[in-house]
Amino acid sequence: MSDLPGLPDDGSVPDPAEPLRPEERATGIGSLPGVDHHEAARVVVGELPSFPHVAELPDRGVGADMVGRAAALLIDLAVEVRPSGYRVAQRPGGQHRRGVDLLGRDVDALDTTIGETGAAPRRVKTQVAGPWTLCAGVELRSGNRVLTDRGAVAEFTESLAEGLRGHVAELARRTGAGVVVQIDEPTLPAVLAGSLPTPSGYGTVRAVPGAEARSGLAVLVEAARDAGAVGVVAHCCHPTPPLALLGATGVDGMAVDLLALDRAPAVLDALGELWDGPTELWLGLVPTLAEGPAPELAALARPALDLADRLGFDRARLADRTVVTPACGLAGATPAWTRTALARTVELAAAFADPPSSW
Repeated sequence: MSDLPGLPDDGSVPDPAEPLRPEERATGIGSLPGVDHHEAARVVVGELPSFPHVAELPDRGVGADMVGRAAALLIDLAVEVRPSGYRVAQRPGGQHRRGVDLLGRDVDALDTTIGETGAAPRRVKTQVAGPWTLCAGVELRSGNRVLTDRGAVAEFTESLAEGLRGHVAELARRTGAGVVVQIDEPTLPAVLAGSLPTPSGYGTVRAVPGAEARSGLAVLVEAARDAGAVGVVAHCCHPTPPLALLGATGVDGMAVDLLALDRAPAVLDALGELWDGPTELWLGLVPTLAEGPAPELAALARPALDLADRLGFDRARLADRTVVTPACGLAGATPAWTRTALARTVELAAAFADPPSSW
């Protein structure tokens, strides 16, 4: 019998055509604490052998945060760091190359650790900041956000899409697994609302129309699929994420922080419409920070059970139409809680497949 939960009992590689097993319906959001990419990969593969992800370690600084990491994927565009943040550069410099190097190390670490442990995941996940979060987080040479220039936005979006194609293809080749792409858009609600400040602080950047935002995101979704991604998931942990807009881009899954999600009827209705269609829900159920003793599974499961009940769905949908994750990234967690949180996602996914009678 295999010692790894990601392998069948006979140790053979799982058939990609088989339905996902419970342990394959649990993964992390992306970020972890610390600066050691080898240790991060060991934690991810150790706790999530059936659906590991490329770890993000923002504590490493420039190039390792969400915006710097996405900038490292840009083709024929480069960034540098100024006191105000990331800014478009004329040519790749040391800071840009550092981001590229950090991403490469993280892919290497995941690939190496999968090989060393004998894990055989059918799917692995990578994360990338979406075009709107990227364009809101990088400045033009004028000091204004890239977001303020439609031509620059289009250029950045296409460049990011091209870089993502190469990243997905490399990750699939290196790991031998199907690649799921998670598109992170934490800044999208502010982009749509027109609430991002200008450099002076006295004004705000224009609101981006919904149709324009959807079109830009669709470019990245299509690029991931063109590169062979087996799934694309949109992630926004805002209490009122633009669910209908994100769903309209054609993503396969929607990742939300269920612990922080606004329970307003409009938000729940939008979530229900997605779940009633072809879109899976990725439910952030495990707290990102330890607060006292580790919660019991029943307490962690309650928000998901209540969601299914309130939306009028059979709870069995939690077993075959969801993926369990931490509420958001774990960069602020302790190493001990990081392991606990990731392990709890697997335990929850298993419990949804075979719920205790007390639930």
